[in-house]
Amino acid sequence: MNGSNQLTPESLPISPSTENFHTHDADHIHGHGKSGHTHVHSEESLRKIVNRLSRIEGHVRGIKTMVQQGTPCPDVLLQIAAVRGALDRVARIVLDEHLTECIARAAKEGNIDVEIEQLKAALDRFMP
Repeated sequence: MNGSNQLTPESLPISPSTENFHTHDADHIHGHGKSGHTHVHSEESLRKIVNRLSRIEGHVRGIKTMVQQGTPCPDVLLQIAAVRGALDRVARIVLDEHLTECIARAAKEGNIDVEIEQLKAALDRFMP
């Protein structure tokens, strides 16, 4: 990648103000890990997360190309740091949604203890 196409930590995040999503009333339901219950994500939320992951995927391919082309290591490391930051931002979106949607729903349904234990286990694996 050359100068104007270089990835930077600032170039990776997708600003909520620049995202152009249309709200749909339909929700997407899927199983939640090993818990056996389902939770609901809006189509807008799924699109937002998938869009960000697709961009990250493209950036990772760009890093691979940089390595194949012999780009200097400091430049490659900068791009890896940018992708890590972008992944952390996606994780934050997923966690925020889980807390506002899934944990809140579990509290209303009376099974918050199970949901909290699953969240703790997931965070133990997620955090270094």
